[in-house]
Amino acid sequence: MRLARRLLIGLLILVALVGAAGYAALSGSLAQLDGTLTMQGPEAPVTLQRDGAGTLTVQAASRRDAAWALGFAHGQDRFFQMDLLRRVAAGELAALVGEAAVDVDLRHRVHRMRAVAEAAYAFLPPDQRALADAYRDGVNAGLGRLHVRPWEYLLLRQAPSPWKSEDSLLVLGAMYFELNEDGTNGRELGLARLHAVLPGPLVDALAAPDPTWEAPLDSSRSPDVGLPGPDVIDLRAQPSIAMATMPFLPDAMPGSNSFAVAGGLTENGAALVADDMHLGLRVPDIWFRARLRFPDATAPGGMRDLNGVTLPGTPALVAGSNGQIAWAFTNSYGDWMDWVRVERDRADPSRYVTPAGSAAFDTHDEIIEIAHGEARHLTVEDTPWGPLAATDADGTPLALSWIAHRPDAFNLGIMGLEHATGVASALDVAPHAGMPPQNLLVGDRAGHIGWTVIGNAIPLRQPGTPGWAGFADATRYPRIIDPADSRLWTANNRTVGGDALALLGNGGHDLGARAQQIRDDLQAREHFVPGDMLAIQLDDRAVFLSRWHDLLQSSLSRTTDPSLEPLRKAVATWSGHAAVDSVDYRIVRTFRQNVRDLVLAPFDARAKQRFPDFTWPRGTTAEGAVWQMLTLRPLNLLDPKWKNWDDLLAAAARKTYDDLAQAPGGIGARTWGEQNTAHIVHPLSSALPHWLSHFLDMPAEPLPGDTDMPRVQAPAFGASERFAISPGHEDESYLEMPGGQSGHPLSPFHGAGHEEWAQGHLTPLLPGKVEHTLTIEPGR
Repeated sequence: MRLARRLLIGLLILVALVGAAGYAALSGSLAQLDGTLTMQGPEAPVTLQRDGAGTLTVQAASRRDAAWALGFAHGQDRFFQMDLLRRVAAGELAALVGEAAVDVDLRHRVHRMRAVAEAAYAFLPPDQRALADAYRDGVNAGLGRLHVRPWEYLLLRQAPSPWKSEDSLLVLGAMYFELNEDGTNGRELGLARLHAVLPGPLVDALAAPDPTWEAPLDSSRSPDVGLPGPDVIDLRAQPSIAMATMPFLPDAMPGSNSFAVAGGLTENGAALVADDMHLGLRVPDIWFRARLRFPDATAPGGMRDLNGVTLPGTPALVAGSNGQIAWAFTNSYGDWMDWVRVERDRADPSRYVTPAGSAAFDTHDEIIEIAHGEARHLTVEDTPWGPLAATDADGTPLALSWIAHRPDAFNLGIMGLEHATGVASALDVAPHAGMPPQNLLVGDRAGHIGWTVIGNAIPLRQPGTPGWAGFADATRYPRIIDPADSRLWTANNRTVGGDALALLGNGGHDLGARAQQIRDDLQAREHFVPGDMLAIQLDDRAVFLSRWHDLLQSSLSRTTDPSLEPLRKAVATWSGHAAVDSVDYRIVRTFRQNVRDLVLAPFDARAKQRFPDFTWPRGTTAEGAVWQMLTLRPLNLLDPKWKNWDDLLAAAARKTYDDLAQAPGGIGARTWGEQNTAHIVHPLSSALPHWLSHFLDMPAEPLPGDTDMPRVQAPAFGASERFAISPGHEDESYLEMPGGQSGHPLSPFHGAGHEEWAQGHLTPLLPGKVEHTLTIEPGR
């Protein structure tokens, strides 16, 4: 027994020592929050203060020193997330995480984004280059001050590589991938494949916008969807094609909501600008809350006071307020990519045919490094239009023209918004900022509001000519200032028509139901305070699905199938909300998906018969065409497996019941919250035991909202921040974020603010009481 006791005590001591060593290693990568340091880098003393939620306040003597200090904070608290962004953009992720990332690297390395970023850095104006360099130095100084490398690198058995100035432009490249179809131009490729197997008028109808749901700023209207007759296509005269899988039409796309009201509708006379940017959700959040203060002669009182969200990896305030204006973004979904058909020279396949004769591909041997594995080689064949990245429906190679291939489409011009004094000067920044083109919504302290598209690479096209004829100058950028009804809104929808739409193009606009609901919410009020903007952001009313509920009820009334009686009872009433406890919402949503799949099945099957890897074009929901078919019921467009349209609807209802009723509790237990349960996790949590990842990830709680309403929410997708800001009245404004300020599980700021975001509780924009202060003195 004495021996057993000694062994047990020894084992406990060993466990304690291992635990202590693990804690020491883990805590050694915590950011330093307090004290005084003397370091080479800042030109004057800087202070970094944190409140209880980890919001950073930087006090600096210049914007250059503020960039250095922000880099120091990012480097200490967010270096791993920054590293992922630059590696994803460059196609260098497998070198860090191994074989699992090879496919991503192969897709992204085709674009040779690191070479683009290096060239872009060389082209930066001197003032922007100085800020990028100061930020770089701050990042590396912050990383170097950690006692132990960030904990993620311990888990991966890797060492972090120093930050480079051009890496900040690679972070912009990661946003190009995120916001531009991952650089695939899959929408145009999918439409080309549909055109190869279906009549043109049918494809045009399937891809057409639905004017029922549009809400453009200029009140323009798309034409009604026209369906082709039996002289164009008659499915009843053709054999049905068996299909192994149903079509998948994704609804959740990177996007955002932004809306603004002019000062005439607010208490204080200043504009009110709201924003919630919809992206993948993770731990920590993509954004980093910050307040940056530094002298500026153009600012009120001579002190520039920036409040909002920064993107770790860049020195800019991405969205927020500068004390004189507030600004917000949503993805524009313009047309920023084109395919160019390239004919190989039959005599020499290493060359291609041009009007001037045969030309050689610019060939690059890209090496994909793989952690703990053997490197792979990727041959990239480049042309003046871009790299070969796909093949057309007839097998012809396709070169991709993408604005992200241009070094001049990358710069720090967005930082001009930090110094804008009003709406007009803010909109003037837009044509010069090198970034993915976004809807820019601005309001100022004088009460003015305005909209334009920001991004300096809007291509000009000439029909019949491959590639682009140039890029739009500032005079061609559409803009709206102080509309008559004092309201503006964007939600990834078509914002304008006519010549402006012809210039911007359609890269897969949102249906518009979300934008329309926001517009109607704005028009329902004549007076606004920040809480009213939050109420709109949290609006989970299912306006879009109401007609689908009516259709389901009507369909159930026409079938006598007794097994569907539980379904009838469940949708006898309509809550009309994507609430966590709503059963009827989940049923109607599932029914719509099933109907849409069955209606489009014969068209999807024809595409997959010829192109097995076919995916439905992104942003093409076919809502207008499908609803027209259900309304007009043309037999020529009905799959011959169905006797009539009622037969199809009855099958969709039965499938809906089967989809939902089989789980324990039956259909009455199938709440929306059961499906829409948060899955907001750290990128490496899957590599940890569940009992450990539980402490790293955010709670798996049911969340209200969905994709076709203002409160956009999916398990791992949704509002990456929510704010409403009254410029000049930041003390009346709010900002909330999911996922927390820090990704370190021992940080006091891990998960901070997440529960307020999940519950939709208003949290102040300005930092709270200072709880930590770090002063950094300049050293030699």
